[in-house]
Amino acid sequence: MSTKAKVWLGYFFLALIMSLMLFLGAGTVRYWQARVYLMVFFGSTLAITLYLGKKDPALLTRRARGGPTAEKRTTEKVIMLFASVGFSALILIPGLDRRWHWSYVPAWLTILGYLLFIIGWIIIFFVFRVNSYAASTIEVVSDQKVITTGPYAVIRHPVYAGALLYCLGTPLGLGSYWGFLGLAFMLPFLIWRIFDEEKFLSQNLVGYTDYCTRVRWRLIPKIF
Repeated sequence: MSTKAKVWLGYFFLALIMSLMLFLGAGTVRYWQARVYLMVFFGSTLAITLYLGKKDPALLTRRARGGPTAEKRTTEKVIMLFASVGFSALILIPGLDRRWHWSYVPAWLTILGYLLFIIGWIIIFFVFRVNSYAASTIEVVSDQKVITTGPYAVIRHPVYAGALLYCLGTPLGLGSYWGFLGLAFMLPFLIWRIFDEEKFLSQNLVGYTDYCTRVRWRLIPKIF
């Protein structure tokens, strides 16, 4: 199967699974927050996929390989396994919240959630414009160089920063405060992945240690 076919098959499969988790969890398709969220999520994903397919097919190939089974090291397999569980909870819990009415999120906060989500994807888009090595797995290829421009001039891990923003926006966009439990579960594994990635890159990517001395902040400027 070609890379392009794998990408579109994965896109369809993810859309199906997320839709089932949300609407079966909620027990209804009359869940407007989920419908809008799915449109925003897959609209953003589609736009970036089409962009990479045209401008950077090599990066699209690197992004197509992701998840626990794609990682080569045991540590990263464990991290990604638990991060995947956390992301699943981030999607499933709001649906259950909608069914059982555990919390109420006002419309303005729901809209704020969508905005955070979109901003997160915009950050990731700018990362992809400057970094063709931004694979879904932690690896170093033969011709790889340290990227110091664009978002990387401000923080070391802008992809994770963008992902954190859209994960923050997800519970709000889905109308559920309880959805933040999924994010709380994911966050330690995100931080673990950041430190593990920096250790790996410092050992395997020439110039990365010097880059870390120049760019102090990992995820949030002035904080972390």
